[in-house]
Amino acid sequence: MMNKKFIKGLSLAELKELCEEKGLPKFRSEQLFNWMYNYLVTDFDEMLNLPKDLRSQFNEEYILNTLELTDSKSSKYDNTRKLIFKTTSNHFIESVIIPDKNRVTLCVSTQVGCPLDCQFCATGLMGYKKNLTAGEIFDQYGNAQRISGNEITNIVYMGMGEPLLNFDNTVKSLSIFSEELTKGISLKKITVSTAGIAPKILELAETGLKCKIALSLHSCFDDIRTKIMPINKKYSLKENLDAVAFYANKTGTRITFEYIMLKGINDRIEDVKALVSLAKKIPSKVNIIPFNSLEHMNPSGFASELQPTSKSKIDEFVDRLRDNNVTVLIRDTQGEDIAAACGQLAIKY
Repeated sequence: MMNKKFIKGLSLAELKELCEEKGLPKFRSEQLFNWMYNYLVTDFDEMLNLPKDLRSQFNEEYILNTLELTDSKSSKYDNTRKLIFKTTSNHFIESVIIPDKNRVTLCVSTQVGCPLDCQFCATGLMGYKKNLTAGEIFDQYGNAQRISGNEITNIVYMGMGEPLLNFDNTVKSLSIFSEELTKGISLKKITVSTAGIAPKILELAETGLKCKIALSLHSCFDDIRTKIMPINKKYSLKENLDAVAFYANKTGTRITFEYIMLKGINDRIEDVKALVSLAKKIPSKVNIIPFNSLEHMNPSGFASELQPTSKSKIDEFVDRLRDNNVTVLIRDTQGEDIAAACGQLAIKY
């Protein structure tokens, strides 16, 4: 196995190159692409329109499956399902299937752990291990699509890790979804969430991949945001807001501002006013998220002091925003009993 190469994660252009090197006709690359990314097969022998000797050759030379499902947990209170995968390098990642009335959303990871140390997030508490390949990012979708009783309709890059710190593999996985041959999910149904890596937001805007983008905002004030999210020291709020404004203008998409409600920290009247002012400048919506417990990670320091804003205070906060014509969505907490809710994904090493 050590001598085998990975084939999952190769783009259509790369598959065409591979087939050309092997002296195979061009249409073989499209067949391979179709089987891997459209039909989501798990074995080269399932690629029935490839000659048997070619299937055998690919079996000997390439690894098709990048992930192994090692565990699955279902919530007792809703239909949320957490999938735990092992990579071929023996690292573990989590993905979450979140059913709703009219859609089924898959939350995928882009890194094993995360280097950013956002104080509200369990993944940051486990540290950073490695970037996932484009194949490992896509395979979360392939596995979830086979496992889920309903078709996955939406994907959010909001699991473990910062997608824009794994830029090349994130973009490559998005480009695979963007191909006409990949019929399962349109880029319009994919959202990439970032803690705010301003230069990479600008770079993503220039790729022509018009996925949606969500900025993990959580405060409109630099001092508070830096305390919650240390990455704000490197890329300031202004840099990131300028970057997402450029992204919205370049791609014609609306920005989502993610906002986890933290008691006494970002739920004040001045926070409402700042959000109203921001929403007037950038085509956007605000996604209000209740803070979910990090107790399963035994946090220390500032992370251990965080408390959720009460439901009544959240309702009041949201009403004030809506009174000022801000588009607001409240994300219901799902999967908290299996540590699958927003901010709870982590593997204890």
